[in-house]
Amino acid sequence: MKAVELSKAYDPKDFEQRIYQKWLDSGSFEPVEGSGKAYTVVMPPPNVTGILHMGHALNNSLPDILIRYHRMMGIPTLWVPGTDHAGIATQNVVERQLAREGLTRDDLGREKFLERTWKVKEEHHRIIKEQLMKIGCSCDWKHERFTLDEGLSNAVREAFVTLYERGLIYKGEYLVNYCPSCGTALADDEVEHQSRNAAIYRIAYPFSDREGEIVVATTRPETMFGDVAVAVNPNDERHNHLIGKYVHLPLTDRIIPIIADDFVDIEFGTGFVKITPAHDPNDYAAALRHDLPKVNILHADGTLNDEVPKEFRNLKADDARSKVVEALKTGGYLKSEEPYTHEVGHCYRCHNVVEPYLSNQWFVRMEGMAKKALKALEDGKIVFHPKHWENTYTHWLENIHDWCISRQLWWGHRLPVWECEACSHLIVSREDPTECPKCKKTDLVQESDVLDTWFSSWLWPFSTLGWPEETADLKRFFPTDSLTTGYDIIFFWVARMIMASLEFLDEVPFKDIYITGLVRDKQGRKMSKSLGNGIDPLEVIDQYGADAMNFTLSYMATQGQDILIDMDTFRLGSRFANKVWNAARFVLLNIGGVTLQNIEEIKLNTIDKWIYHRFNQTVRKVHAAMNLFKFNEGSQAVYDFFWNDFCDWYLEAAKEGMYSKEEEPKNRQISLLLDLLERSMALMHPYLSFITEEIYSKLPNKKGLLINHPYPEYDESLVFPEEHTVFTRLQEAVTSIRAVRSELQIPLDRKVRVAIQSDDSFIGASFFKAHERLLSLFTNALSVEVDREVEIHGALPVAGNGYQSFVFVSDAIDVEKEISKLEGEIEKTKKNLEGTLKKLANEGFLRNAKEEAIAKEQAKRVEFEEKLQKSEQHIALLKTLV
Repeated sequence: MKAVELSKAYDPKDFEQRIYQKWLDSGSFEPVEGSGKAYTVVMPPPNVTGILHMGHALNNSLPDILIRYHRMMGIPTLWVPGTDHAGIATQNVVERQLAREGLTRDDLGREKFLERTWKVKEEHHRIIKEQLMKIGCSCDWKHERFTLDEGLSNAVREAFVTLYERGLIYKGEYLVNYCPSCGTALADDEVEHQSRNAAIYRIAYPFSDREGEIVVATTRPETMFGDVAVAVNPNDERHNHLIGKYVHLPLTDRIIPIIADDFVDIEFGTGFVKITPAHDPNDYAAALRHDLPKVNILHADGTLNDEVPKEFRNLKADDARSKVVEALKTGGYLKSEEPYTHEVGHCYRCHNVVEPYLSNQWFVRMEGMAKKALKALEDGKIVFHPKHWENTYTHWLENIHDWCISRQLWWGHRLPVWECEACSHLIVSREDPTECPKCKKTDLVQESDVLDTWFSSWLWPFSTLGWPEETADLKRFFPTDSLTTGYDIIFFWVARMIMASLEFLDEVPFKDIYITGLVRDKQGRKMSKSLGNGIDPLEVIDQYGADAMNFTLSYMATQGQDILIDMDTFRLGSRFANKVWNAARFVLLNIGGVTLQNIEEIKLNTIDKWIYHRFNQTVRKVHAAMNLFKFNEGSQAVYDFFWNDFCDWYLEAAKEGMYSKEEEPKNRQISLLLDLLERSMALMHPYLSFITEEIYSKLPNKKGLLINHPYPEYDESLVFPEEHTVFTRLQEAVTSIRAVRSELQIPLDRKVRVAIQSDDSFIGASFFKAHERLLSLFTNALSVEVDREVEIHGALPVAGNGYQSFVFVSDAIDVEKEISKLEGEIEKTKKNLEGTLKKLANEGFLRNAKEEAIAKEQAKRVEFEEKLQKSEQHIALLKTLV
């Protein structure tokens, strides 16, 4: 057999792209034929508005681990990739492009605008797909879907019409969240509330007879033109005698009533609340209770309309506010103005202020579906990992509102609704109608609104598999198995998918829901463009490789915790990949001239049994971690086994056999090492997919592609508890001897003798004695003598479990001279510490010095105290030898 030479330096650019193409060409990502239960995952579809960020890298590297694991377990796997048309976000991208050209969407018209948007989609989709491939996602690209493709468009129409037929979709004039910047309504959960510094204004509303006044507090005086009443709590003894009276609305000629309503907080403000039904949800509810009119004072673009005095018309709300305040001052209506901080709704896409706005919109009734989704959790049909996210899910469903699904956009699924111009009949249809079923006229106008993006996304787990058709994919792969996503879309997406699946297929869409933490910078801040602290996954891959990025993310993905990283963090994965590469390279360089032996026929010695036992234990840990979605524990288990057990201990111990001049020991040892390499590459493949595939392809014992190799399973025949205990005792002895050398700062080039004396009951006595040379190698000792008559004068005793080690420190250092040197260092350190303590006790220094100077002195104090403690410990140890 010839030696195999891997390149000297680990360079993932040499093989990652080549390996991915090999997987594609071999069809390894496609589910194998079979009748058994498949393992299915749908990818949370990234928006086609730009490149992927580190959150996407996390949300795709973790499912890839699961998919690769289940594939290697012999289970047919399907990972469905896809992208989301992202209505508001994508339309915003295109409208910004047009604005730079001095154009608007209206200048192009709907058809031309959509043509341009499709071009943007295609470009961004290409970039996203390339990124997912570079990350190493082993998804089946033949199953790729897009939320606006023909199949999903049919699914959306079927869902809409079915819900309409069931009485669960309706249209009405309601107060909705409206983003003037995006020009569309938003659902309640698409509004982000942010703290905003503002003012609270107290305004006089004179009685209609001009005999006295009441004072109303508000943060938005510009909305007063939409006031239709003033409310007081009927239990408010200060004001309840005024119920039924009328007041003059300042700056207008309108008169409005004072009404009673117990929603008014007696303790807040003046006790009077202006009722503006078209621009406040509480006021809207009050107007319904009291049958009050609803006066809308806004245009769709957020400017004030003709319901306000002429001088304020067509002004944006913020501009109008300052002018209204000035007019109130001039008219003598403004009583006071004070700073005030309150929560204001902002659009989740453009981050501009959202207005409560009265308009005709389409809604889905959610209460019944929410109850079914709650019961699915109660019945254990769905499980959150970590479990505490069930509370978020439950809270949202228990407090659910009807879902506003219409959006005043052009990019998206247009509502399958038509109105007959002749008789005003409304048609909701699966097919485009050609005539009115009521009057038979053909003058039909389709609803111009599109559906909320999430209306297509909530169908994703089954629409991607062919629903509403009863396809072979739907029968085989639905319901899916697990979902990995961020906690910020539990209500946007996760809960809605569960509701939709139960509504249309009477099944939950998946069992396990793994909620990732957020990827943040080292300071704990969310990554964002404005902070400039984002990390591009492609830059990480370019610098360290995809394996390094994916392994680092999984290693740090502790359930329930956010991940704090910077670019240097990915050195963790890079160092591990380097270690794997170098270990494999070392073994493969030494296989020249070797005849491989049948592993089943090799008689294992104690050290061999120990490493196979450790491997077996690691296999069990990884399986448990996979089943519990504890990605970090699986990553740490393979890291600890390969770096510590295999490289640091077994490979070092194996060198004697590898370098043997006799054929049999060398053949035996190389055969075992190649077997362990094969097993290790398979074990690590879900976590380090590219490098393990590349190394496996070089092994003389390879069988096909590693991606399709059986995953290691716990093997009762590889359980060796006694040998494991014996070698563990040797490791403990080596570690304690190394600790003495380190503690006394004995240089590596100075060798010392070591003696080990064991108790009669010590099970490792014969093993220790047989491996004195190995002990010497591990401890860098001149010699190690076990259970021999040795004069131990001048040796430092080190306690062990069933044995005692003696380190002949005096072989390497002059003990008395070392004690004298340390005593001198202690005196010097004490003086330095004394000076630092004086400085820190000086009030003048603490008062006048810069923070950096004080921090420096505090750090020096800690340094001196630690040095003093260490030196005193060293002397105490050395004095036992004198």
